[in-house]
Amino acid sequence: MTSSWLIRIPEVFAEHAPEILAGLGAVPTKTLGGGYHLVQLADPAALRTSEWAKFVSWNLPIHHAWPCCPQKMEGFVEKAAQAIFRKFGAPVPQTLLVGPLQTGGAHPYYKHLATNLRGRTLQLFPPLPAAHDVEAQDPAAPSLFCLVGKEGLFCGIQSPRESNGFYPGGTKFIRQNAPETISRAGAKIAEALHYLKLHRTELPEGAHWLELGACPGGMTSELLARGFRVTAVDKAPLDARLNGATGLKFRRADVGEFQPAAGEIFDALLCDMNGDARAALRQVVRLSRSLKPGGVIVFTLKGAGVESPAEMNELARAAIAYATASKLSVIATTHLTYNRQEFTLFFEKSGEG
Repeated sequence: MTSSWLIRIPEVFAEHAPEILAGLGAVPTKTLGGGYHLVQLADPAALRTSEWAKFVSWNLPIHHAWPCCPQKMEGFVEKAAQAIFRKFGAPVPQTLLVGPLQTGGAHPYYKHLATNLRGRTLQLFPPLPAAHDVEAQDPAAPSLFCLVGKEGLFCGIQSPRESNGFYPGGTKFIRQNAPETISRAGAKIAEALHYLKLHRTELPEGAHWLELGACPGGMTSELLARGFRVTAVDKAPLDARLNGATGLKFRRADVGEFQPAAGEIFDALLCDMNGDARAALRQVVRLSRSLKPGGVIVFTLKGAGVESPAEMNELARAAIAYATASKLSVIATTHLTYNRQEFTLFFEKSGEG
């Protein structure tokens, strides 16, 4: 049975959208908001099982749609809120979230409209358990997501894990442009940690990270700010602002020559190194011997030299097979806001490794 879905394809892959949709077996019906595609899916399981699914950063089954222009609709918020309550009032979702139907900087009108629509609709529902904290949602429990834009209103119920994000449209956007920011890479690891909560409990404060290719230190500073300890490795120096930082050990060395101290065990490993993805993953596998069982790995699969989504699929397939053979279990693969033509892979070290 074919069903209607809203899927988001990142802007960096926009030119390949027809190929990606074909790979998913999706028949496009309309493009919305810039990065969203309204499609018909004969097999929705493809959004979780197909190798093409990683090109979809967020998805939602459409259980209620109101094609209209809200700016020209008198009383839109009240009419939409009443319709949402009639449709989804029972069973009660764990929360209701509304966002603008745009992938970039949303028009202020639609930002305010989304906020007002959520506020009014929540007045109609009984108290919802996760209404006050987006990331307090149970990743596996149904949430009601709504997106609103110049094309109208689109709503559906699905768990955050199945949708691939706690927020309407994806993961939490972390803005890092302050003068004290070392690099935008800090936003990438911050977003990755928010995303990881979809799949496992948070690492405790004081957990020890091994970071490969840390220079200039954007990710390092973000991890330290969150109360983690970091052993950072790079042959280039870190930003001087990290000199003497509490919880930081810096090893100035080539990653390929780095050896942890005897008996040193890490809770997590981070690798965002540039260059050949296969070479970087070999170092990750080698150094994963110093991870505790159940330790997490955040690895950026760079697409250097890759020219098509099909080639990216081949690279990801090989990387996952190599990691799996090395006793690393795949937690998830996704495209984050700050990823370019690359993906973030999450692994967990098995108890056997």
